[in-house]
Amino acid sequence: MRTYRNYRLCIWIFLLSLCCWSCSSRDAGDAGYFCYNESTGIASLDPAFAKNQSIMWAAHQLYNTLVEVDSNLQIKPSLATRWEISEDGMVYRFFLRPDVVFHDDPCFPGGKGRRMLASDVVYSLKRIMNPATASSGAWIFNDRVKEKDGFVAINDTVLEVHLIAPFPPILGILSMQYCSVLPKEAVDFYGPDFRSHPVGTGPFQFVALEEGQALIMKRNPSYFETDENGRQLPYLRGIKISFSDSKATEFLLFRQGKLHFVNDIDASFKDEILTKSGGLRKNWEGKITLNKHAYLNIEYLGILVDSNNALVKTSPLRSRAIRQALNYGFDRRKLMLYLRNSIGIAAESGFVPAGLPSFDSLEVRGYRFDPIKARKLLEDAGFPEGKGLPEIRLLTVPIYSELASYIVREWQELGIPVKVEVVQKSFLLEQTAQSQALFFRGSWIADYPDAENYLSVFYGKNPAPPNYTRYHNPAFDQLYEKSLTETNDSLRFELYRQMDRMILEDAPVVPLWYDEVIHLVQPFVKNFEPNSLNLLELRRVEINDN
Repeated sequence: MRTYRNYRLCIWIFLLSLCCWSCSSRDAGDAGYFCYNESTGIASLDPAFAKNQSIMWAAHQLYNTLVEVDSNLQIKPSLATRWEISEDGMVYRFFLRPDVVFHDDPCFPGGKGRRMLASDVVYSLKRIMNPATASSGAWIFNDRVKEKDGFVAINDTVLEVHLIAPFPPILGILSMQYCSVLPKEAVDFYGPDFRSHPVGTGPFQFVALEEGQALIMKRNPSYFETDENGRQLPYLRGIKISFSDSKATEFLLFRQGKLHFVNDIDASFKDEILTKSGGLRKNWEGKITLNKHAYLNIEYLGILVDSNNALVKTSPLRSRAIRQALNYGFDRRKLMLYLRNSIGIAAESGFVPAGLPSFDSLEVRGYRFDPIKARKLLEDAGFPEGKGLPEIRLLTVPIYSELASYIVREWQELGIPVKVEVVQKSFLLEQTAQSQALFFRGSWIADYPDAENYLSVFYGKNPAPPNYTRYHNPAFDQLYEKSLTETNDSLRFELYRQMDRMILEDAPVVPLWYDEVIHLVQPFVKNFEPNSLNLLELRRVEINDN
């Protein structure tokens, strides 16, 4: 413990010197440190709790997983060089790199990081499942991996994953930050403090954290990856993350060149920077770089459709015709143009978003603005021109109130009486989880790059979450279960599209848009590439601030 206290004292001294250095000048660029702000803070650096973007971004720098997802959403090797799948699809055998070492850290004898072994992978994955860990990612292996002997180290470089039943998306799950590999010594050495003192194998290693102020990482000199020319990755000397909770301050620092990029654009600055068509305004051209990329997130309005729920029995939304009328009754493209500055794609092809390999806008045709069809559906439901239709209450959070009001105005023109009720996010989450919200704003971000993750939202045996609408269709469930055992990608994708068409027909949701990642990047930052999972990828980034 004395060694640990002395180490922590040295870290705090180092942190104070770094705080004096700061990213508040262009010298930070010269020093090769990449600077960004995380306005929500970082609750933990333990990957077992990587449940939101801020933690996932940090974990992606500090740790590695067996496999990872490339820019085309294909699974590629990382800690594993290759893998084999048994004929029955129940056993995955992974062959590990022999040259991976953990970061140097006082948790190891002499402070020298040791070689990573298959037993470390087994420990890390079992730790997620261990109730004592209380990991927010414990669900990822539920009913998928055998509880006993699900993870087995054959020797130092080979391990196996044993499934309960075939599940092709398991490789995508193993790419999640929850599945990052870490050493048992670090967890034992730091105990509860491991959340703020991570040890991994990633391209960057932990230096210091002052909660609410800054997180510092430095280049891992022993990192195993090289580029196509044999140059060792990463190129950067390090990363500094600040924690200002003001988006206005963040944008000001970016304009001054003190931050290297900004994730997303705050609504208050959107019209200043972007044209309605989603490009940079002329006065910003050449001063900053705009990066846009499909993002695996769908924004939607959810409708509770559980016919056994007393609320649903008295709701006009129990009628499929009314739900379909809502879908036809507003112009998604105008919404994107005027309120979103064309950030995202109008969701006219189902619930599964653009960007996934199984997405096909020709095979899955969704709803487009058609007021004639909407009025006909209202008439078929017994409410011509909306006459006699009871008022429908739409729950949304403050940041989406303007969007909701725009949609509601278009519905009201058709005679559909919808009222927007703005509530706090915590209340909305509680209401949807307890099946007390009849009509609500929602979104679904991919946990892993497979359409199964989106279609699970409607699987009748799933609770809320993820099945917030409480949708239950035996025909859908049968296709869903069949897709889990189908190892042929083409056949599985067709099953996915059949399920998506069912969702469109039954209309338990009103898809709004498929999201896009949007980054503002300094022009002197090179090789900064966005991706569909919106992971912060910095291994090949260089700063040429000359």
